[in-house]
Amino acid sequence: MDYSIILGLIGGLGLFLYGMKLMSDGLEKAAGAKLRGILEFFTKNRFVGMLVGIVFCAVIQSSSATTVMVVSFVNSGLMTLYQAAGVIMGANIGTTITSQLVAFNLSEIAPVFLMAGVIMVMFCKKPMVKKIGEVVLGFGVLFMGLSGMSGSMSSLHDSPLIVNALGSLSNPILAVFMGFLVTAIVQSSSVTVSIVLLMAQQGLLELGICFYIILGCNIGACTSALLAGLSGKKDAKRASLIHFLFNVFGTILMVIVLAFASRWLEGFFMQISGGNIGRAVANAHTIFKIFQVIVLFPLSGMIVKLTYLLVSGDESGDEKDFELVYIGAKNVFSPATAVVEVTKELERMGQLAYNNLNRAMNALITLDEEDIEEVYHVEENINFLNHAITDYLVKINQSTLPVDDAKSIGGLFHVVNDIERIGDHAENVADSAKQRIEKNINFSKEAQHELGEMMELVNKILQYSLDTFSHNNREHVEEISQIENQVDILEKQLQQSHVDRLTRNECTPASGMIFSDICSGLERVADHATNIAFAILDE
Repeated sequence: MDYSIILGLIGGLGLFLYGMKLMSDGLEKAAGAKLRGILEFFTKNRFVGMLVGIVFCAVIQSSSATTVMVVSFVNSGLMTLYQAAGVIMGANIGTTITSQLVAFNLSEIAPVFLMAGVIMVMFCKKPMVKKIGEVVLGFGVLFMGLSGMSGSMSSLHDSPLIVNALGSLSNPILAVFMGFLVTAIVQSSSVTVSIVLLMAQQGLLELGICFYIILGCNIGACTSALLAGLSGKKDAKRASLIHFLFNVFGTILMVIVLAFASRWLEGFFMQISGGNIGRAVANAHTIFKIFQVIVLFPLSGMIVKLTYLLVSGDESGDEKDFELVYIGAKNVFSPATAVVEVTKELERMGQLAYNNLNRAMNALITLDEEDIEEVYHVEENINFLNHAITDYLVKINQSTLPVDDAKSIGGLFHVVNDIERIGDHAENVADSAKQRIEKNINFSKEAQHELGEMMELVNKILQYSLDTFSHNNREHVEEISQIENQVDILEKQLQQSHVDRLTRNECTPASGMIFSDICSGLERVADHATNIAFAILDE
């Protein structure tokens, strides 16, 4: 066989893979944040989730990318396993759109897409237009690669060795394994099915054996999600197993059907495809998936329960100090959900700082030494999270994030800093409590009441701010500004009240100094809370 044929096949496959990646990454970067919002909002119902999964996967052209995103959603607690099951099943239908596009053979107009994409990427300034240009360019590269592969495959007829080897491929189990192996290597069932489609068009594979290779491809497509789930929490592992089990059970189901109706199905697909074997392969891929979902969707609850048997245990007590829960090396990384996961980690850090401030204020009044020591311990944990989250933000800022997410990274850096400063103020309060114990400093009832009044306002603004930041909830935005003004006014009033008490000899200079420092510190906490609320809100 001429080496030019092998080189043509390798070059065509390389272009095809690169085109697929450009399209998928470009779509994820251009619309990832919006698609993620749709995915999060519309997946409360399993059936609607399945429909969203179909559309979502059809848009980003990758069931692996969709499933990895779903796994990271489950890992972050934004989606339950039952919701994930619907999306994953829908994604398995959506991924067949690629083979349908390939079957239409748009190679003749590929150069037009190629040139349009190059112009958009090279000469347009707007980031969103550039990302869309990458999608268009990827589409053109994909079909140029497809054209190259098709041309090389047409020459394979001249090689008796290849023709005989492929012609003798009649064992269904071997065909399933071959589909699985190739897909596990290239990490995309769309690519493998497209190659099978081209080989069938060139007469190198019979339609019947293509059915079994397609089934193997579907199982091979699960490797990305399984690998992603390995590093995640138990529910993330279960979500990736849902994808795997669905395809394994679906393959077993179709093998049984093919054992009895293979010939009839061959005739059926050729008939509805107008005698075009390439279209027959694409239609078989789509209809097999639809049939599997129809049969297995009502059983999705049982599949979820099976994953609990395969991955046993509960994570309720797994969260430890000095560990990241939602991000980091032990968690699933997906560019499309990275910012969501950082936000969840920051929400957790913010809650730690909020509770620690309240613990410190309680210790200031009760003089509980255990509470004081706990404040110092939690503050160390907050400092650890500050450094770890900052390092993670630097890392993801260097990756290809969706355009809307990339804009929010600067704000997230500020939020980490503001939460860390709130933690520092809690530590300062604990220092004051310790000072009260060591020097036997008393606080008047009036001073305690005033600090309680100020702390009530600070708690309110902190709760509203963390909710606004974590859930992009604008309900309390105006109240946050009003409370911040109230805290500023109250701080001045309390400082004056403290001076009046000193003048009347109702408190000592030592207690007055602590009181003044606490008031100033709480006023700064309110400022940091306001910064958190407005860090990533649109102007």
